Amino acid sequence: MLAHATLAAIIAMAPTAHPRVVSADPVDNTPHVLDGIVNAIALVGGTVVVGGSFSEVADSARTTTYARDNLFAYDLATGQVLPDFAPDLDGAVYGLASGDGGSVYAGGDFSGALTRLSLADGSPVAGFAPDVSGGTVTSLARQGSRLYAGGDFTRPRTALARLDATTGAADPGFAITPGAPLTPRVKVNALAVSRDRLLVDGSFTTLGGRSRPQVGLIDIGGATAKVAGWRTEAYVPACMGTFPSYVRGLDFAPDSSYFVVVTTGGPKGGARLCDSAARFETYATSQQVKPTWVNKTGGDSLYSVAVTGAAVYVGGHQRWLDNPQGHDSAGPGAVPREGIGAIHPRTGKALSWNPGRERGIGVKAFLAHNGGLLVGSDTTRLGREYHARIGMFPLP
Repeated sequence: MLAHATLAAIIAMAPTAHPRVVSADPVDNTPHVLDGIVNAIALVGGTVVVGGSFSEVADSARTTTYARDNLFAYDLATGQVLPDFAPDLDGAVYGLASGDGGSVYAGGDFSGALTRLSLADGSPVAGFAPDVSGGTVTSLARQGSRLYAGGDFTRPRTALARLDATTGAADPGFAITPGAPLTPRVKVNALAVSRDRLLVDGSFTTLGGRSRPQVGLIDIGGATAKVAGWRTEAYVPACMGTFPSYVRGLDFAPDSSYFVVVTTGGPKGGARLCDSAARFETYATSQQVKPTWVNKTGGDSLYSVAVTGAAVYVGGHQRWLDNPQGHDSAGPGAVPREGIGAIHPRTGKALSWNPGRERGIGVKAFLAHNGGLLVGSDTTRLGREYHARIGMFPLP
């Protein structure tokens, strides 16, 4: 095990580019989430905020247990749980974003669906009053004075909104609506923001009335947002009937030049991107953009992805990577990657990094920062050690 005493000197700014792949040995001082699942992670200065569906948290030594309703925070350098941050949220947290002034935005399936909380005492920040209702907030991304929210809510807009990060008021310059869903109710599963693009995936097949099957880019470079010309048909082919919409996690590269999308869907072969990770170029001009590369698990879902420049980290409940001919089995060339793995950003092939993770449902949250990679899931073994539902791989 590593001592990791140098963590106290880490300046935590995230997400960011990494010069190399993270260590396969997790740090020893992270707390433990004792039940449920972790769905989201945010970093506010030197404080890690963890959201999901859980009720108890323990310190790293498992000597002290804290009651926590779906949200808690701890010090990145020491692992100490913040004793005064214990908001009472009556439902699961699915999205988190860093706020100014020692605050965090939380979205989910709780009363009000979206809130901004002070890390000092867990109280709501005065003046933030978003009119979000009619459903759940599944994903959040903040860029300066703007806060993007995705989900299956119906107000202030359907499933996707841009809000004032201070007041929560809906931005009239953002009027793009996901539509024509593959499911009974349109839903945004994930979103990410870069310099001038908002990346969105979900059950929709149109954005602002334009064909964008399950994935789309929105140009946010001007005062009024508009659907970017980028379009792919990669997610038009159907996967298993139980997954009418199968896109899940996504993330931009640190320089915004490309992004990676991960999916569920079942062990379907051929050109279909079921149970896969796929890279796309952000500024490709064609409206028939094809993936730069695809890496398939051969029948196991991927839910989360983090792109650091040095690696594309993917997590789910997969057993293999490099497995395009697998059908719930290891096909020719498949490499074992239990629950977590890393892919070369240029070649699309699995890297040798292979810490392992108890598979369970899967990794639901990654967060890359200057000091390493935070991982949130529903299981207790990470890197062949006990790390219940939250852990961190340090950058060597």
